[in-house]
Amino acid sequence: MRSDEQLIILLVEDNAAHAEIVRRSFEDQDVPSRIYHVADGEAALDYLFRREDYADEAACPRPHVVLLDLRLPKIDGLDVLKVIKSTNLLRTIPVIVLTSSEAEGDVARAYENHANSYLVKPANYENFVELMGQIGLYWSRWNRSMDASTDPVENNSG
Repeated sequence: MRSDEQLIILLVEDNAAHAEIVRRSFEDQDVPSRIYHVADGEAALDYLFRREDYADEAACPRPHVVLLDLRLPKIDGLDVLKVIKSTNLLRTIPVIVLTSSEAEGDVARAYENHANSYLVKPANYENFVELMGQIGLYWSRWNRSMDASTDPVENNSG
């Protein structure tokens, strides 16, 4: 991501209140970002594969990062993670698991399926807002990632 462009985030979150906290936190931190929110695992995969309502590439750009809840309707978050990390076109997109679960089994399964990070949503509102702000600052200002429109298979020059 270039420093002059917006951070494209795919937020996969079924809790509308949590999604709003994420959105507002990024706005409050002045993180130059565009958040695309979907509420279930099936919609997340449709977005990433540009199917159904998400077929328009201009309206649904490839994300720089995915914020992924684990407990989702239709398709579970771990299954979404497995698909992302097993697909050449998607595997380089960083996936941050953002969940309420502190269960060691969930943490282990997420990392076994190549999650880039596992964060537990703080129960305290102020801490949740702070965490989202830190995520936004890290991904928009500090992290260097591959161009989201680049096909990693075609550009693997060694």
